[in-house]
Amino acid sequence: MITGIKGSRLRKAAAVAVTTGALLTTGALTAAPAQAVTKPSIVAKGGFVMNNATGTSLFTKAADTPLSTGSTTKVMTAKVVLEQANLNLDSKVTIQKAYSDYIVKNNASQAHLIVGDKVTVRQLLYGLMLPSGCDAAYALADKYGSGSTRAARVKSFIGKMNSAATKLGLKHTHFDSFDGIGNGNNYSTPRDLTKIASSAMKNATFRTVVKTKTYTAKTTTKSGGYRNTTWSNTNNLLSNYSGTIGVKTGSGPEAKYCLVFAATRKGKTVIGTVLASSSITQREKDAKKLMDYGFAK
Repeated sequence: MITGIKGSRLRKAAAVAVTTGALLTTGALTAAPAQAVTKPSIVAKGGFVMNNATGTSLFTKAADTPLSTGSTTKVMTAKVVLEQANLNLDSKVTIQKAYSDYIVKNNASQAHLIVGDKVTVRQLLYGLMLPSGCDAAYALADKYGSGSTRAARVKSFIGKMNSAATKLGLKHTHFDSFDGIGNGNNYSTPRDLTKIASSAMKNATFRTVVKTKTYTAKTTTKSGGYRNTTWSNTNNLLSNYSGTIGVKTGSGPEAKYCLVFAATRKGKTVIGTVLASSSITQREKDAKKLMDYGFAK
């Protein structure tokens, strides 16, 4: 039993402690909300990023303005190949002189495929997406288009690319090439390209390819021997942005510098596109800003 002056002092101390605890608790409940995340500024003419799981738009800049896409076109090239009925990734394609002539004529990016070599479809997909091989794109279009001539097959394949865009409900996308070296009518938008990439990322093979930093293809030569060719991914975000899982770079005189990107952190995946940035370094800076913003939203 507490009595006298000493007991009175203890009761007062206990009351102060209870009051202080209540104030601390109240303070914690009424803490000021966190500041809103500042919308980033990017150099690219167009940009878009969304939550890949929900499709919720997180950032837009001229997101629905058609622009040249450069080699980001190859995301659709790969998507069309991977959606072919009864696809056999181990089926072999013989590299034709027409593919190498095309590279020389257009001074195009290449996978350095050798005429006469037999290369699997799987290997061609790596050659398409890592070094951005226009020769690999040509080989795939030639194989999966329909027609009795190479020109007819290529035209058919590009038709499949446009049909796939229509199926996705894209209103501002059109392809007139299998690799981004268009004939004046090859364009898309940051939003549309992001939707194409999001759709492609549903395919396990596509996801595996675009997150690969380097890949060595063992191909069969014309003489029956073997050749090893190693490709490095042009997407530097795989090495310098934590959580990056893809997707594809692009560039060109009209397209400038483009990048379709995706990353996952703490179970959240953001995916987006920047088109017509000013340099390789700047397109990466733009993409990082958009991903940082997407994760913070």
